[in-house]
Amino acid sequence: MSDTNDERRPAGELEAAVMAALWAAGTPLTPSSVQRELAADLARTTVTTILSRLHEKGAVDRMQQGRGYAYYPVHDAAGLTARRMHGELDRDTDRETVLARFVAQLSPDDEQVLRRLLEADQT
Repeated sequence: MSDTNDERRPAGELEAAVMAALWAAGTPLTPSSVQRELAADLARTTVTTILSRLHEKGAVDRMQQGRGYAYYPVHDAAGLTARRMHGELDRDTDRETVLARFVAQLSPDDEQVLRRLLEADQT
């Protein structure tokens, strides 16, 4: 298998595909299993590298299986997105301004959802 096409994929596309495979499986997967689930022309070493990077980022955890590891997601899709949003917020020292600008850019529907969530959290 060749990795020549992998270099042309947008950053994060392979990580997203690997995460989708792990979520769909519902059970820890080895790199070879992920490779089969993706049904793409990816080398096992490429899949292993992606899984290792996701592990370093805290998106997946792993357990010993034979001489290697089986990987599983730490969060569901919504939890991972929330974690990324927190990460972005943590990168800026002026959290109030970042949050104010985020809220100002919400659609009216999203603003209502956020208000409901905040009000429910108060009770």
